[in-house]
Amino acid sequence: MTKIDKQRKDYLSWDEYFMGIAKLSALRSKDPSTQVGACIVSQDNRILSIGYNGTPNGYDDNEFPWDRDGNELETKYFYVCHAELNAILNFRGHKKDFENAKIYVDLFPCNECAKAIIQSGIKEVIYLSDKYKDKNNFIAAKKMFNQCNVKYRELKINKDKNIINIQLTN
Repeated sequence: MTKIDKQRKDYLSWDEYFMGIAKLSALRSKDPSTQVGACIVSQDNRILSIGYNGTPNGYDDNEFPWDRDGNELETKYFYVCHAELNAILNFRGHKKDFENAKIYVDLFPCNECAKAIIQSGIKEVIYLSDKYKDKNNFIAAKKMFNQCNVKYRELKINKDKNIINIQLTN
């Protein structure tokens, strides 16, 4: 029996591992309808930053309007910071470190996050869901990514590996 034959076979791939970290980060979100996490990773598979969708620093999220419908100023949409933007803004290193990095995120990024991803130097987006693919802001995101040579791909998870529905128990 070789050393390779003795290794565990059900370990996580790098993609599964980093998406799991993005999913774990999403659990910090107080958004009652959509929890999104993001994990930015260097070319050599080092975590650079993480983020989740939530309120800007200093905004009391107990006073935050988490509604999806109603008067625009009384819904979450004008106020929430998306996970991708938070991960970019949370980074405390040198911008150069983002060159050719990857970002793992639950949902395909919107056009505003696509701009931030492109500007930061990230070159690949790995996502789990593209459920808003027919909406104009997501179509625009793909156009920008294509024009700026940012690759994107959906991560297909082996259903035997339970990283999608992370459950923390005692």
